[in-house]
Amino acid sequence: MALQGVCVLSLCVLTAWAAVEGSGLVDAVSERRAEETHRQGSAVAVLFTLLLTTTILTTWLFKHRRCRLLHETGLAMIYGLLVGVVLRFGVHVQPDVIDAPLSCVSNSSPPALLLNISGRLYEYTLRGEVSDTQGQDAPNAEILRKVTFDPEVFFNVLLPPIIFHAGYSLKRRHFFRNLGSILSYAFVGTVISSFVIGVVMYGCVALMSALGHLGGDFFFTDCLFFGAIISATDPVTVLAIFNELRVDVDLYALLFGESALNDAVAIVLSSSIVAYQPVSSSSHSFDGGAMLWSLGVFLGVLSGSFALGTAAGFITALVTKLTRLRDFPLLETSLFFLMSWSTFLFAEACSITGVVAVLFCGITQAHYTHSNLSAESKKRTRELFELLNFLAESFIFSYMGLTLFSFQHHVFNPVFISGAFLAMFLGRAANIYPLSFLLNLGRSNRISSNFQHVMMFAGLRGAMAFALSIRDTSTYARQMMFSTTLLIVFFTVWVFGGGTTPVLSYMNIRYTHIYTITQMHLNLGTEVDEVVSRSYSQDSAWPIRLWYTFDHNYLKPLLTHSGPPLIKTLPACCSPLARCLTSSQDYQVKNTHLYPARRCLVSEILALEL
Repeated sequence: MALQGVCVLSLCVLTAWAAVEGSGLVDAVSERRAEETHRQGSAVAVLFTLLLTTTILTTWLFKHRRCRLLHETGLAMIYGLLVGVVLRFGVHVQPDVIDAPLSCVSNSSPPALLLNISGRLYEYTLRGEVSDTQGQDAPNAEILRKVTFDPEVFFNVLLPPIIFHAGYSLKRRHFFRNLGSILSYAFVGTVISSFVIGVVMYGCVALMSALGHLGGDFFFTDCLFFGAIISATDPVTVLAIFNELRVDVDLYALLFGESALNDAVAIVLSSSIVAYQPVSSSSHSFDGGAMLWSLGVFLGVLSGSFALGTAAGFITALVTKLTRLRDFPLLETSLFFLMSWSTFLFAEACSITGVVAVLFCGITQAHYTHSNLSAESKKRTRELFELLNFLAESFIFSYMGLTLFSFQHHVFNPVFISGAFLAMFLGRAANIYPLSFLLNLGRSNRISSNFQHVMMFAGLRGAMAFALSIRDTSTYARQMMFSTTLLIVFFTVWVFGGGTTPVLSYMNIRYTHIYTITQMHLNLGTEVDEVVSRSYSQDSAWPIRLWYTFDHNYLKPLLTHSGPPLIKTLPACCSPLARCLTSSQDYQVKNTHLYPARRCLVSEILALEL
């Protein structure tokens, strides 16, 4: 009996020891796998770092040789293409996917799976579809999956600094002088372009169906979605050349302002089309109520993003005005960055578009907060966001080239691609020429036909169109849109970007010295801004003059140290509030007059700019 007890006890001990040893082996395997994943992730990071480094060095060489044939974004795409070719066909890695005889029938892809393996539960998260429709992976598919990033990384990490920089670097005087035209092109023109492209592509899809070239469902809502994402212009290449050549400032302002606001409209419009949900059995049939709901989503998201971004800019301006943060430039710059970035996060938490909120936050920060910052913080914030914009944009364009070979579900259809190029040109023409004709009826400074031709030519597609198209590639229609969008971006950046200088010469676009003058303005502070803005307001349309009066008399004194004192502009009953919102520096600034020499310099700058 004692011997039997000893045997049972020994068996229990051996079983426990085997379990512990097996658990240790599992933990060791998991640890080695984690180390291997970390090593591969570091290798991918090094790869993209080398890509950006090579792009920067080649860009320097092009600038040193004064070669404007190709912009750095085009170079980044070429290097991305080369790396994609090497990864797909030149590097061979053994797959770490274990083929197990397990199958599960489901109508959807669960975001996570819990597997019971030998009594231990393991959680697996969804990375995406591994095999194509024929059940075969692309060549070297394992390493291609490792260099494929989550699409949300582009939309939530890389796009915000690009969009904020677009708003923060706006040349405000010329932007507000052409505000009516910019809003018309960005809002009305983008909607027109989206619907023109959508209708043309619907006809193209019908032709593909008749020819038997359509391999899946492609509805009218898909065509409208494609029109919305492909209407997002990104003339970064053209604007960089404009900046180097010092092209006419009104043309620069029209293109830059349109591209900045146009991205916001494209994002919200595409979200509204996705939100279209008819109550009928067919989710793609026409429904008036669903259409009104989508329109309400468009207006609600756009206005909510505008209000949130503007409010964040106002709060930052008040904090920098009413405190002495300017005495500590590092803290001031840190607060500025955090307030700007939190705008995006708060907008996403409120289920509105953070990228749009960041754009309007950048415009507000540039118009109000920037003048409250110390000289050191002004320089720091400009350089910080310019650096983030350059790195993010270069990374996205490099990844575009890589994605042409790393993405495993491309759908290239010659009919659809040809129709997309035709629709893109027709949509851009329907945006520029009719609106320019209507705007010229009320503009004293008319938009010339040469300006219109350059604006038509400069409608490049770039980071925003790519980010919107890669966000969802789960269906046949979305995969075809993504593949076609890539080709459109490549063509417009390389061909239109490279042809900018010859087109400017052919159109006889004049050059100015406005950028040198603007640098002089930065050194003088807000004095030139007030004088020049006042002169611009005299020959603007009445809504702009009304806005300028309100801004000069109330918002500028409230949020900055410039403009007339609030005690003079607000009613007498509000004098206690006016005194609370007026800092001691306001009294010093508003009681100081321009020295004669500075007055003379301001007059000279004003004469040159006008």
